[in-house]
Amino acid sequence: MNSRNFTKKKIWSCKALLLVTAVIMLLTIHVSSMNASAANMLKLGLLQEPRTLNIWRAGDRWSLKVLGLIYQPLYIRSADTLKLIPWLAEGEPVFDPDTLSYTVKIRPAKWSDGTEFTSADVAFTGRFIKEFRVPRYLSKWKFIKKIETPDKHTVKFYLEKPKAIFLTRTLTTPIVQEKEWVKIIEAARKSKKPLAKLLNEKIKNPVGTGPFVLKDWRQGAYLFLQKNKFFFGNGQKISGRLLGPYIDGIIFKIYGTSDAAVLAIKKGSIDMFWWGIQPGYIEDLKASPDIELFTNDRSALYYMGFNVRKPPFNDVNLRRAVATLIDEDFIISRILQGYGLRMYSIVPAGNKFWYCPDVPRYCKGCKREQRIKKAFEILEGAGYTWEVPPVDPSGKVVRGEGIRLPNGEPMEKLTILTPPADYDPHRAMCGMMMQEWLRELGVPAYSRPMAFGALIQQVKVKHDFDAFILGYGRLSLDPDYLRNFFITKNDKRRGWNMSGYSNPEYDRIAEESASAMNREKRRELIWEMQKIIIGDVPYIPLYNPKLVEAVRKGRFSGWVQMLGGIGNMWTFCQLKPM
Repeated sequence: MNSRNFTKKKIWSCKALLLVTAVIMLLTIHVSSMNASAANMLKLGLLQEPRTLNIWRAGDRWSLKVLGLIYQPLYIRSADTLKLIPWLAEGEPVFDPDTLSYTVKIRPAKWSDGTEFTSADVAFTGRFIKEFRVPRYLSKWKFIKKIETPDKHTVKFYLEKPKAIFLTRTLTTPIVQEKEWVKIIEAARKSKKPLAKLLNEKIKNPVGTGPFVLKDWRQGAYLFLQKNKFFFGNGQKISGRLLGPYIDGIIFKIYGTSDAAVLAIKKGSIDMFWWGIQPGYIEDLKASPDIELFTNDRSALYYMGFNVRKPPFNDVNLRRAVATLIDEDFIISRILQGYGLRMYSIVPAGNKFWYCPDVPRYCKGCKREQRIKKAFEILEGAGYTWEVPPVDPSGKVVRGEGIRLPNGEPMEKLTILTPPADYDPHRAMCGMMMQEWLRELGVPAYSRPMAFGALIQQVKVKHDFDAFILGYGRLSLDPDYLRNFFITKNDKRRGWNMSGYSNPEYDRIAEESASAMNREKRRELIWEMQKIIIGDVPYIPLYNPKLVEAVRKGRFSGWVQMLGGIGNMWTFCQLKPM
């Protein structure tokens, strides 16, 4: 081989080597970039797919979880104090008692399409809700007389009458973009059923002001939210927290069952299962070195309700006797396996400002026999009799039989409706325990699991029931629900007053609380309402389950704990890849 050919081959070999090296470097950079991108992507597991991206139709939790990261309100809750703080608003609302109006200044912000967010969007949202009487939102806006927009960053709300929920419910309504919805509304006005047309509108790319925006949705597989580059909070310090988001996006994976989702987080397929972990999974997850569990209180109420419209539960003495029999500590320790809180009031204790600690506590700390004796004492004093009393003449507790009402008639079979065990095993088991505890007293009680939809129909529409066990997994932090649940005017088909409770004094105080604009005065009224309800017992609060959530260790830092768990706005604005 001559030197010239050798030199050429050597040059070509060097060139080839350089080319291969360059390709490897490019591939390495590309792979590193892909890995970095993947590291910046949060993967969340959901039980079910969102039903809609139409904010006005959304009622299921999965739709609301996703849409809550896209559409934003003027005010949100502080993670530390639970007080309302300015979000899209720039400062506190200013009240003018002479005109019964509130003025709100809004901060500079943009929609996810890059256009300016203005006071016109806020006014449009309120007028739209009122015109079309949008369910779920109308009650928060119907008392607004008019809305003015003096300039692009000022909104003025005029109220028809004082309404306490204006601050806590109206100003926390998600705001929509006028530009996105104006054509939809024009088309709806021309239809025979405008509201139905609006609610059935398919929104494919919702425009919001939140930290994320929809990028892709492969139904049946996943949903992908991308970081919103126009998010107003990026780089801002709000409520003492410097906001991002610091992640590139969120991928929601749908699993269908808790078994599948828990397995996915154990394998590392997801970073968080955005749902409460049932007690049966907790010990297994605790044993995993790759899993971290967060436990927080919830704003929830699981309770037993009575039909007080008819005998026998129209007698407050029977209701108090049942409250005395129920061992909430047993429910928490045995049925919830310790992952729950005993509730003394309809308002959860975690809602510290509104919770009244001074309500009747039925046989607190009593043992089983003490409960039976006390319940027997209540009923015997009210004129109930037995063929075999549950407490014999010597004071010994026996199984009661043949209970008779004060009028001498035998008590008929009582049915306690519960959701089925495959829907909620805790409530179903509570029903079984109620049955056994009542039978100890001689009450012919029977627990009956029923499909959830049929149960709601029986209780809320037909009013054909004796007692039921239901729950609210996410109560508003504003306790106006206390008024709605028990005020007489809400005792109607599909009304909130499912028990049929009626008390003129309670109605008076409840209505006064609704219009009390002074927060301290309103708290006094809310506390009085709690005392009345627990004394009259149309509902017996049973428990508030702890919220246990699971995340993968070593992936992200910045999880923010607050009432209601770590899946909150503060978390998603502060999470950082580790």
